[in-house]
Amino acid sequence: MTQHIPRKRFGQNFLQDAHVIESIVDAVHPIADDTVIEIGPGLGALTQPLLDRLHQLHVVEIDRDIISRLKQHYPAERLVIHEGDALAFDFCSVPGRFKIVGNLPYNISTPLLFHLASFGERVVDMHFMLQKEVVERMVAEPSCADYGRLSVMLQYRFEMENLFVVPPQAFWPPPKVDSAVVRMIPARGRCGIAADESVLEKVVTQAFAQRRKTLRNNLKGTLEDGDFSALGIDPTLRPENIRVEQYVAMANLLSAR
Repeated sequence: MTQHIPRKRFGQNFLQDAHVIESIVDAVHPIADDTVIEIGPGLGALTQPLLDRLHQLHVVEIDRDIISRLKQHYPAERLVIHEGDALAFDFCSVPGRFKIVGNLPYNISTPLLFHLASFGERVVDMHFMLQKEVVERMVAEPSCADYGRLSVMLQYRFEMENLFVVPPQAFWPPPKVDSAVVRMIPARGRCGIAADESVLEKVVTQAFAQRRKTLRNNLKGTLEDGDFSALGIDPTLRPENIRVEQYVAMANLLSAR
């Protein structure tokens, strides 16, 4: 089979370290009858070890050359290929509850995480390889530099754990940065329930629009000092000092109006 040339526009860096592959599959812990969806199977580094433990695997792939290789290598009843962009894929088109796994392209990782968050009620868990700094932002605690919009919006929906770091040499071609594997388990309600999640998204986005400014400045015209007082929130704090449940409280005050 001819060698596949990695495509920059798809952010392709293929995992090739056997120990890392085994560690990821062990973390996913697939049981034979589980429904598992792999995003971006690439050259099959995770695909084959997952299929070794599963009756059937679903994959989402955009690269036509890779799709052709997969079709040649795996019978359709074992590998269900969903052709297209993971950013546009309706994961709920796969029946039942499912696990998701993938080595996510760095160039679309943040919008893809937000897209996947909308399917949380059907997800058992998700395990992703991402740029290390993205994982650090995802799991960041309040009052640290990495804590931001991504932290708040994902922690609102998921329990997350940074499992382990993966060096560049585990890939071909090697990326210029370290990677990390994160586990995400849906846990909506862990920080309260937003009456309208679009309002929560708006408040968080506005609050972090200028990180060095205070909540009072960033949310001017949206929340006033009396609102902050009613919520027990100090308006002179910066957005990174505010816990997820406090953002939910702000959003619910606005939704109630």
